[in-house]
Amino acid sequence: MEKSKTYPRMSDQDIFQLIAEELRILPQQVQNTVELLDEENTIPFIARYRKEVTGKLNEEQIRFIQTEVNYFRALEERKQTVLRSIDEQGKLTSDLLQKIVKACKLQEVEDLYLPYRPRRKTRGSIAKARGLEPLADLMWKQKIETGDVNEYAAVYVNAEKEVFSVEEALQGAGDIVAERISDDAEVRQMLRKIFHDEGVIVTQAKDSSVRSDYEMYYDYKEAVRKIVPHRILAINRGETEGFLRVKIDVERESVIKQISQHVISNPKSIFIEHLKVAIEDSYDRLLAPSIERQVRSNITEKAEKHAIDIFARNLRNLLLQPPVAGKRIMGIDPGYRTGCKVAVIDETGKYLEGTTIFPHPPQDAREEAKRILWDLINKHYVDVIAIGNGTASRETELLVAEMIKERELDVVYVIVNEAGASVYSASPLAKEEFPDLDASMRGNISIARRLLDPLAELVKIDPKSIGVGLYQHDVNQKKLAEALNAVVESVVNYVGVNVNTASPALLEQVAGLNSRLAKNIVEYRNKNGKFLNRRQLLLVKGMGEKVFQQCAGFLRVPESDNLLDNTAIHPESYEATQQLLKVLQIRLDEIKTDSQILRRAIQDKNFTLKKLAEQIEVGEPTLEDIISNLEKPGRDPRTELPPPVFRHDVLKMEDLKEGMILKGTVRNVVDFGVFVDIGVKQDGLVHRSELNSSSKNPLDVVAVGQVVEVKVLKVDLERQRIALSMKI
Repeated sequence: MEKSKTYPRMSDQDIFQLIAEELRILPQQVQNTVELLDEENTIPFIARYRKEVTGKLNEEQIRFIQTEVNYFRALEERKQTVLRSIDEQGKLTSDLLQKIVKACKLQEVEDLYLPYRPRRKTRGSIAKARGLEPLADLMWKQKIETGDVNEYAAVYVNAEKEVFSVEEALQGAGDIVAERISDDAEVRQMLRKIFHDEGVIVTQAKDSSVRSDYEMYYDYKEAVRKIVPHRILAINRGETEGFLRVKIDVERESVIKQISQHVISNPKSIFIEHLKVAIEDSYDRLLAPSIERQVRSNITEKAEKHAIDIFARNLRNLLLQPPVAGKRIMGIDPGYRTGCKVAVIDETGKYLEGTTIFPHPPQDAREEAKRILWDLINKHYVDVIAIGNGTASRETELLVAEMIKERELDVVYVIVNEAGASVYSASPLAKEEFPDLDASMRGNISIARRLLDPLAELVKIDPKSIGVGLYQHDVNQKKLAEALNAVVESVVNYVGVNVNTASPALLEQVAGLNSRLAKNIVEYRNKNGKFLNRRQLLLVKGMGEKVFQQCAGFLRVPESDNLLDNTAIHPESYEATQQLLKVLQIRLDEIKTDSQILRRAIQDKNFTLKKLAEQIEVGEPTLEDIISNLEKPGRDPRTELPPPVFRHDVLKMEDLKEGMILKGTVRNVVDFGVFVDIGVKQDGLVHRSELNSSSKNPLDVVAVGQVVEVKVLKVDLERQRIALSMKI
C-alpha cells in the first residue's frame, strides 16, 4: 500500500515557543512539561513532584500546556488532510501551501480550504456544470474595458446545457463569482472582525404579550464586543426556548463597500455592474448568514468558557470547605407530605439510626416530631444538626430552633446545601453503601456527611449537580465535565486522602488511580485490615510501580510507624528527608512535638536553602516542600479556613430591617454579585457594586463557603428579594 504523502509541518519547537509566549514562560519549561505528559504522568503529580523539571509550573499552567499542545497536534493533522485534499485536486500552489503551513488557528485553515472543499450542489456549482466558469473568469479578472457584455455572454447561451438566454448566462457567472467572494479567506476574516467590533446584538420578542424570564430582552440592543457572558447565555436560552428572535446588525452599505474595495481592481471593466450585483448577492445570501453564525458561535464559546471557569472556581471553594471533625451529626432532609427524613451519624460518618417525622402540613405532628428529635439527640449525643436547604427547609429550621430553646439543649444547627443529594441517593454507589435503606434515607445521611467532610461526600456526585454555577445546563457539557472533573481531581490531591478510611469514590480521584484500582484498594483493606505503610499499596492487585509513583504522595497512612507516610512527602524523597534530618541533627520524633525545630536548626547552622539543597542533593523546590510538610505532618489544609456559621435561633424575612448587620455564608458567586445565606428563607444578593473592594470581579473578593458580614439594604417581601452590602 502506497504511503500517504506528507507535507511540511510546524515544528515542536515552534509550538513550544507559541505556548511559552502565551504563558510568559520559557520554551524549555513547555518542552519539559510536554515530555512529562507524554510519559503519562498525571497533572497533580507533575505540579507537586516535578517542580525542578517544569520550573515550578502550577496545575493551571500545566493544564493549559496540555490543552494547547493537543490543539496544535490536532491542527497539524488537519493541515495534512487539507493539503492532501487540495493536492489531489491538482490545485496546491506553493503560496497556498505556505499559508496553510503557517496558520496557527483552525479557523484560518478552514477558511483557506473553503474554495476546495467538496460541497453539495449550489447555484455556483450548477453554473459551472453549465459551462459558465470562463464567463465568470472574465467578470472576476476585470481586464476587458471595451465591448458589449451581452456579446461576451451570448457565447455561453446553450440550450443543451440549460442556458437559454444572455441574462441566464450572466446570472450563472455572477453566482460563481459570488461563491468565490464568499470563499475568500481574507474577506471572511475581515467580516468576522466587522461583525464582532461593529455589530449590534438585537433581540425582539416573538410574542410580546407572553410573560417570561426574558422580558428584558423583548426589545434589546447591545454592542457585540461589549455584551457580557451571562447575557449572551440568557439570550441564547431565550431563543432556544422560543421567546426571542436574535440577530446581529451591521451597516450593510459600509460592509459591502469594504468588500468591493477588496474585490474591485478595475472600475472601468465592462462587467463592473454585474460584479457589484455579485458582491451584494454574495454578502446577503452567503457571507452575512455564515459570518453571523460564526460570530455568535465564537462569543457563545467565550461566554461558555467564562461560565465554566466560574463554576470551576465556585466548585473548588465548595469542595475545600472545612470538615466539622469529631462531631456527632444529625442530618434532616426536609419535606411536607412525605415528612422529614432524619439520620444520625457518628464521628467517622457511620450511620447509627434514622426515622421520619411529620411536623409540617398535612400531618402537622409538630410536638411528636420535636420529641423524636430530642430522643435521638439524647440517645446518640448529637452535637450538630445539619438541615438540607430544599423544600420546607426554613419551616424545619424553625422547628429545630424551637426544640433547642424549649429543651435548653447544647446543640447547634446549620443549613447545608443539599444540591445533588437526591442524585446521589438514587445512584448505584448509594445503593452499594446502604443496600438496606431506601433512597430518601440515604439522602439525609449524605446531608449529614456533607457537614462532617464535604469533600469526601461531594465527590460521589456528578459535579454538574452540585449547583454553584451560572447557566451550567446551557454550556458545552463535555467541556463542563472535563473542567469540573479536573477541579475535583485537583482538590482531592491537594488535600490528600486517608487510604484507610476513604471510599472508592474518593480514591478514584487520586492521581494515577481509576475506579477499578480504587475498589481493589478497598477490597484489600477489607480483607487484610488497615494499611500500615505506603509500600504495602504495591500488594494491591493492579498496582504497578508507575501507578504507585503517581499516587503514593497523595495517599496518607496515619497508622504507619513512619511519620513521612502521613505527609505529602513522596517516597522517592524519603532518603533525602532522612539526609536532611541527619545534616541538621534532628530526630523524626522530635518534629512531632516541635514544629519549628527545623527552621531553628537551619538558622543556627547558617544554612541557606540553596546550600542545604546541594548538600542533600535535591532541588530547592523539593526541599521547601519537605520542610513545609515536616512542620505540619498530617495537616489538612482545609482546617485553616473558618468553620460554617452555626445557629441556635431562627430569623424570619419579616425580622429583617434596613441597616441590620448579619453574618452569612456565601452560597454562590456570579458575574453580577454574590448570593449570601443569612439564615432566612431566601438568599440575599450583594450586587458587585456593594462589595467592599475596588475589584469588578466578585470571584476576586469572596469565595463559596466563606463566612461574611453583610448589611441589609432593602427587603422586598412581595418578590422575596433581599439586597445586601458588604460595605460596612
